[in-house]
Amino acid sequence: MDVSNVPDIRARELLAVMVLAEYGSFVAAAAHLKTSQPALTRTLKHIEKTLGVTLFARSTRRVEITPAGREFVAVAERVLNDLQITMRNMRDVASEQRGQVIVSTYSAFAYHPFPGILSAYRETRPQIEVRIREGRQPDTVEDVRSGVADFGVGYVDTLPDTLQSITLRREPLYIMCPLAHPLARQRAAKVRLADIQDEDLVSLPPDSFTRRIVDGAAATAGFTLRHRLTVTRFESVVRYVRSGAGLGIIPAGAVPAKPWRDFHPAVLTAPSIAVTVGLITLRGRYLTPPAAGLIAAIRDHFKHSETPARSA
Repeated sequence: MDVSNVPDIRARELLAVMVLAEYGSFVAAAAHLKTSQPALTRTLKHIEKTLGVTLFARSTRRVEITPAGREFVAVAERVLNDLQITMRNMRDVASEQRGQVIVSTYSAFAYHPFPGILSAYRETRPQIEVRIREGRQPDTVEDVRSGVADFGVGYVDTLPDTLQSITLRREPLYIMCPLAHPLARQRAAKVRLADIQDEDLVSLPPDSFTRRIVDGAAATAGFTLRHRLTVTRFESVVRYVRSGAGLGIIPAGAVPAKPWRDFHPAVLTAPSIAVTVGLITLRGRYLTPPAAGLIAAIRDHFKHSETPARSA
């Protein structure tokens, strides 16, 4: 925009022209605007000088609007109406009644517990549009880093310096066993990592966060895990474990709720490994009121909930 061509006219001055056109009298218009007649006259002279046209033809007894004045009044009315609408919209945004929030997260959170959180959030904010981008941890990090998402929910143990986090909870890793597997028949509450070194595993891709920390723990212990089937979501790990394709290792938050009829979960031990779930935001980025409100709702939910696999 070329700011040199923007006229120096305020909203109250636009209103003064509209009122004067309606009343056709400086005395009546000044009384309606709760100002003096000389002040109204100065306002009109300022506008006419700024525009370079005469808006009203004045005589000792009457004020008559010119063709240029009628055109200007139509524009002034449109501008003031648009400004009022914008102000109402801004108030709606500030009070979390209007706007859009984009959240990037992993599928297990998107499936549970986010639906319940979102339902409660939108009960008092029905006009807010929420968009959910489901992906793996690298996708969430990139969405937040690039500004595509307002914030993310993911694993915050290691993040780039450009991002910051708020911890929601720690989730231990669980070993998922098909019901036909000996570990499931034993109903073991805990299973050591070394006990599954020769087992076929259903796993996430090599660059996934949980896969990397589990592989790192195995390497430290001096062995390599047998990843025989690779999928992209925790839900897929659970599905293939249920089918008997192998064992799976997933965080507690991704373990389905009870009853556990077709698989058995056991806490991974020796070593015990946990991941930190948290809110991810871009350093220095302004969070809109709707986004900040949704973050508060998520934090409140986690504050009053237990680790899923323990409370299910």
